Amino acid sequence: MTDLESIKRLQELEKQIKARMSTVKHKIAVISGKGGVGKSTFTVNLAVALAANGHMNTIGILDADFHGPSVPKMLGLMGKTLQVSSEGVSPAIGPMGIRIVSTEFLLPDENTPVIWRGPLKVNAIRDFLSDIVWGELDFLLIDLPPGTGDEPLSIAQLLPDLDGVIVVTIPSQVSQIVVKKAVNFSKRLNLPVIGIVENMSGFICPNCSAKVDIFQSGGGKKISEELNVPFLGSIPIDQKICEDADNGKPFIIEHKDSPAAEAFMEIVKKIDKFINSKESTLGKSAIQKTKIHKRSAR
Repeated sequence: MTDLESIKRLQELEKQIKARMSTVKHKIAVISGKGGVGKSTFTVNLAVALAANGHMNTIGILDADFHGPSVPKMLGLMGKTLQVSSEGVSPAIGPMGIRIVSTEFLLPDENTPVIWRGPLKVNAIRDFLSDIVWGELDFLLIDLPPGTGDEPLSIAQLLPDLDGVIVVTIPSQVSQIVVKKAVNFSKRLNLPVIGIVENMSGFICPNCSAKVDIFQSGGGKKISEELNVPFLGSIPIDQKICEDADNGKPFIIEHKDSPAAEAFMEIVKKIDKFINSKESTLGKSAIQKTKIHKRSAR
């Protein structure tokens, strides 16, 4: 393929991505500075919380963590495959109508590793965005691998209308150091930071209800104040979150009255507030541009 042909191919893909994503109202990337902070667990439970908050059958998850795809396992979809039709590739359907796309669905078995260099991962993201028939969605959550490499950068470049990013951290100082890089990565690419979430924020004893700060506490809020970005909330450690994820059952559904589930629902309220504020600002901007245009035409 010549350089000119490659350019034309990329332009066609960009048009196709734009067409596919035109049916998705809001796109949110979930990132972290380091691994082991529960980012994918957060993404899955956030999707369920959004679905339970009035967005049933209109939530999608793009599992872009190619080397460690775990979303299908957490939603009980191991062994499922993506269906191909003349219109394109359809996502797998999980609990509450959540639509999921993951490399896990493309592997011959769950023990097969994905051994890809950067260019292959970039191409895979393009294909997921251009070939998948997502349909009408209120939210598409993009679960990205830790760090600030190929996958987050590709999403930022291929989805210029990304609503923003949610940064997941844990309270430890080690996590605080690297999560700042994730926040500054977003700022450099002009991606709105919807907020920081402090996961694993203390363990609440199921017997006496006492709280133990296993990984310290307050790190997420401290970072948000230092970097002047919103703090969405803290999610306590709950052993049932891990148990439900292993069993492919959404924690938010199974234990909706738990402190962790309540924390997720509060985070959803803040996300809705961010989205509504953004839409209001865009609406006012559009009205102002119309007025300026009318005055200029006189």
